Amino acid sequence: MSLEKDIRQKKFRNDFQKAAVNLLYTVGWLKDQMKLIFDREDITQQQFNILRILRGSFPNPISTQVIRERMLEKMSDVSRIVDRLVVKGLVKKVTSARDRRLVDVLISDKGRKLLERLDLREEEMDDFLKGLTEKEAIQLNHLLDKLRQARE
Repeated sequence: MSLEKDIRQKKFRNDFQKAAVNLLYTVGWLKDQMKLIFDREDITQQQFNILRILRGSFPNPISTQVIRERMLEKMSDVSRIVDRLVVKGLVKKVTSARDRRLVDVLISDKGRKLLERLDLREEEMDDFLKGLTEKEAIQLNHLLDKLRQARE
């Protein structure tokens, strides 16, 4: 399917507008595909993102501010998401070693085990981009990096 057929729009102002709409539409599509995998583990994409960030810093806890800076979606309410992960037993809050008034976050054993299960599904996640060759994926990465760098 083409973008025009998918969103039932025949004309765009120019190719730049079409590319922007195409990116947004494709991100939504990819999130929907990933959601099917995350739903099986009863987590959201944002929770998955936080768990991966925490696994990367393990065994060191990190602040919610550092988590926010590293999130894929900067608008996420990190404190609220962390609280939900605490309730699920996937992360722990610990008193900050730098400032006892602050709280840092650490992934739990249960959280690491959940990510290990999802690691087994990485190939399934990669398959969402199976319409591209490896060379095309490299080119797409280059173009997306170029797009963001042009606005820095």
